Amino acid sequence: MALKVELKPGEKLIVGETLITNDKQRARFFIQGDAPILREKDILLPDDARTMAQQVYLAVQVMYLKQDITVTQKEYFDLIGKILQAAPSTRDIISDISTAILREELYHALKLARKLIEYERTLISHVSAGNSGNSGISAIRKHLGISGSESS
Repeated sequence: MALKVELKPGEKLIVGETLITNDKQRARFFIQGDAPILREKDILLPDDARTMAQQVYLAVQVMYLKQDITVTQKEYFDLIGKILQAAPSTRDIISDISTAILREELYHALKLARKLIEYERTLISHVSAGNSGNSGISAIRKHLGISGSESS
């Protein structure tokens, strides 16, 4: 069965390692095959991966697009080690992501990595709300790879 993709004017789509940009009109495609596909809303650019969770997403995204878990495997393990040290409560989500990767369910792993980003945002907002003005926030932000007032 073909995947139906509708693109808004100017919207981008990655199929495999190819970036497709729609022209000025809405377009509909029917895609068959096993190439990895990401819509613009699911694409994270390297310059936009500011937090540890976003960097995990980026590592999984590269695995998915290249269909090769070894491409960013070292970076992935380094990142999850740092996240687990800073926020042990992420263990279940990270375990689920890692399991999906080992099963080569890379699109599913990508969706789970999106949940990790959301969970990271929640942690940061709780810490910020509960400790406004506390220097502990700076330490947590540093561990999570966030500088200044960025929240992700």
